[in-house]
Amino acid sequence: MNEKFEHLIERAEQLISRIESILPQPLAAPADWNASIAWRYRRRSSGHGTLEPVRHVATMALDDLKEIDQQKEKIERNTRQFVQGKPANNVLLTGARGTGKSSLIRACLHAYAPQGLRLIEVDKAELVDLPDIIEVVSQRPEKFIIFSDDLSFDEGEAGYKALKSILDGSVAASTPNVLIYATSNRRHLLPEYMKDNLTYTHTDDGEVHPGEVIEEKISLSERFGLWVSFYPFTQAEYLAIVGQWLSHFGVSAQDVEAARPEALVWALERGSRSGRVAFQFARDYAGRAAS
Repeated sequence: MNEKFEHLIERAEQLISRIESILPQPLAAPADWNASIAWRYRRRSSGHGTLEPVRHVATMALDDLKEIDQQKEKIERNTRQFVQGKPANNVLLTGARGTGKSSLIRACLHAYAPQGLRLIEVDKAELVDLPDIIEVVSQRPEKFIIFSDDLSFDEGEAGYKALKSILDGSVAASTPNVLIYATSNRRHLLPEYMKDNLTYTHTDDGEVHPGEVIEEKISLSERFGLWVSFYPFTQAEYLAIVGQWLSHFGVSAQDVEAARPEALVWALERGSRSGRVAFQFARDYAGRAAS
């Protein structure tokens, strides 16, 4: 009888171990924080969340980014304050596509990584796990930027409420070694419709008050302490960026000048004069010139 009972206990323990292996586990800290300066948060199909090191971080220098000097000054100043342990704000970078929003964050990472700055990239679908991520890094000596690129939400998404609570509204105090940097093409991060304007109210003297729908849509973006806006480039600014990248790839000054007409045609075909398009043209032109 005892032998059968012991066998039953053993089978039960094996079953419990199997069940525990497929249940979501608390987020564990990486074994080696020195594996990279940048990390990605990923939630596996089993529900397990992990912080994975980015083995090859795209290099970007602040001096490589042209025609966004005002935006660069604001972001770099805020990042420098953060790394130095001074008060700093969560940042929302909004505006035209391809104008250097995410590149500017990567450039700041490389500039301040020697001083202990690290970055964790989190997709918007996984923002619901932000409290777990912050808990894991809260006792680390490094400074962490939690970065969410191309951020926008549809009505009712869970990540919207989670991010809103973390930014300002949770009963937990903010963690001094964590900031959130997000980029978006939408200023208020949510789709806006003409019907939303119907919720505005007016007083007898003409004062306008936003309705509840508008208030809800602007409430998230307002919780970012620093807003930085990016605008489409003029033709002259676009050509200046093309010239900078061509020089970066080793193209001579004479060939840079000769490439201007091709750069304009390239932008016309792409329907955009963004910094991204300028970089893509420069890479193509430099590759052809080297062959």
